[in-house]
Amino acid sequence: MIDLGVSKLALIAVVALVVIGPERLPKVARMAGNLLGRAQRYMAEVKSEVNRQVELDELKKMQEAATSAVKDVESSINQVTSEASSSLNDPEFSYDFDNNYAVREPKSNVRQGRDSWGVKKTAMPQWYKRNTGVKTKIQSGAARVKRFRRAASQQKTPKSFF
Repeated sequence: MIDLGVSKLALIAVVALVVIGPERLPKVARMAGNLLGRAQRYMAEVKSEVNRQVELDELKKMQEAATSAVKDVESSINQVTSEASSSLNDPEFSYDFDNNYAVREPKSNVRQGRDSWGVKKTAMPQWYKRNTGVKTKIQSGAARVKRFRRAASQQKTPKSFF
């Protein structure tokens, strides 16, 4: 910017005092300060706008990189799923007496009848559940810790040899 020393500012003040006069000098000084403040605010606004544009450009670049990464991941996932579905769609053949090869039906995931876990648990007698330690009631973690601490404290420790 302009390099103004103390001596140059004093010279400008003396010339302004002579030209403007002492009556109007405060009003002119106020107006000059007002204009200088406006100019500083305008420069700060321009700087902030430039900074916003730079950040926006950086964010756009990051967004483009992220979208390209997402597209790559999607394409690889689609490729893997298509390979998996094609391998699952290959028929598995088993020997059948009526015709030489028949498509084997997959077992359903829903377990029913005697193979069901729930049926097996409820069909056990209570005495068997007690003897084998099958859980019959839900117990909180704190109650479980208390039970095992009580059991550990009740165990007899072996006497020392000496």
